[in-house]
Amino acid sequence: MSNFFFILLLAASAAADCPNFEKYARQRHEPFSTGRFAFPYQRPSKQCRTHTVPAVEHAIYNEMPEAIGDPDLYQLFQNTWPNTVDTTVRWTGVAADNPDEELAFVTTGDIDAMWLRDSANQLQSYKSVISSTAPSNDGDNDIAALFRGTINLQGRYIREAPYCNAFHPPPEAKKKLTKRAVGPRDTVHPGYNSDVVFECKYELDSLAAFLQLSWDYYEESNDADFFGRFGWVDTVKRILDVTREMQKGTYTDDGQVRKSPYTWLRNSDSASETVSNHGRGAPVKGGIGLIRSFFRPSDDACIYQYFIPANMMLARYMMSCATIMRKFDSKTATRMEDVAAGIEIAINEYAIIPHPKFGNMYAYEVDGFGSYNLMDDANLPSLLSIPHMGYKPASQHIYDNTRQFILSSSNPYYARGPILNATGGPHLGPGMAWPMGLIVQLMTSNDDEEIVDGIRQLLGSTSGLGLIHETVNSHNEKKWTRSWFAWANGLFGQMIIDLKKRKPELIARSYQ
Repeated sequence: MSNFFFILLLAASAAADCPNFEKYARQRHEPFSTGRFAFPYQRPSKQCRTHTVPAVEHAIYNEMPEAIGDPDLYQLFQNTWPNTVDTTVRWTGVAADNPDEELAFVTTGDIDAMWLRDSANQLQSYKSVISSTAPSNDGDNDIAALFRGTINLQGRYIREAPYCNAFHPPPEAKKKLTKRAVGPRDTVHPGYNSDVVFECKYELDSLAAFLQLSWDYYEESNDADFFGRFGWVDTVKRILDVTREMQKGTYTDDGQVRKSPYTWLRNSDSASETVSNHGRGAPVKGGIGLIRSFFRPSDDACIYQYFIPANMMLARYMMSCATIMRKFDSKTATRMEDVAAGIEIAINEYAIIPHPKFGNMYAYEVDGFGSYNLMDDANLPSLLSIPHMGYKPASQHIYDNTRQFILSSSNPYYARGPILNATGGPHLGPGMAWPMGLIVQLMTSNDDEEIVDGIRQLLGSTSGLGLIHETVNSHNEKKWTRSWFAWANGLFGQMIIDLKKRKPELIARSYQ
């Protein structure tokens, strides 16, 4: 037997012995941190990690121990930041028709499918090590290669099914497809290939996430040539085609109901899991510059389809990525800039609402006719995350007013209690705070007291498991959802790295 096949056999054997991480994460494993929380060590064993990146390991064990002064905070960072590469990079390889085209399939964690939004945000946690001074000697394990592979695979998915949000592994991976119990209950137009698509909820932020991922890679690597080699240009054109269709309103000029380019219905007893008006959604005024979204990043249906955070996100990254596009197609680059500028003008005209208590602030959703929804949801993009996504608000004052509203009892989905105070959302209902919401609050804050208090809350809301949950009941630490949620884990690590740069004294201190 050749050494190559012997190594493959050993790897397959090791993988077969690896525990399901969703169950593994529900148990406490030694060694424990020496602080009062005694957090367990929750990384899988080395042979069970899905993708080892030397630059990530270097940061964890050579850089961060000197920066983080609290043993519990360090253990939580050590468990969370590498969670995506440790557990969710289910396959890497190359395209069947082009051995130079890298591909990477990155799941959410406990669901064996690749969400465009989640995978883009999971990788953003490692943006800081793309240009690391301690790169891998193994090109296959370079974090930059993981970004390129994910961009290429996301692009393939979008070109085939631009209205869909989550996908199965590519055929090159030769992996068994996960069946969805809800699939038969969904009626979706246009149709899609169920061997490719895991779920087909049209979310504008999923398309924006592709642009975010692209810009994150380009901004750190300055590797413009990559974007001209495979299908990136055609993918952006496909996104632009969708935005053109989704700028059209419900009614034609003579008052007839326009045929919707996308409809979605599910036989469900939850209002957020189906779309009104026979799958078309609430009516919107067309031609105003905003782009419709049928669903929010929480996968809940929009009340009004001009979902403002996704429009902000798309405008921000469409404008940035036009810089890349101009190297290959100046006409398309100009089109991107026009779309982005039009969105920004429309947000300023239609989405700034006078609130009787907080003053002028951003609405979460609008319809262009004058109706609007005032709330915020923890999932990104959110109104709270405006600085994090890099969108320039109409004024700092308007963002500050919006922030004050979001972090108050006036926000119907702000969860308050002795355990965790953070934005939540209808996905899991009132009273369930999302740690992700608090993490974003801290990443967008310059207030030392607010940040310290938030870190204390996060340390006290893991139910002793040393990982970041999807939600936690604000009054009961033991009531939580998802033991394995890679996006939230990575975002916590990203926050700690951000604080190391902005406010190093706040992670150097004790939280005992």
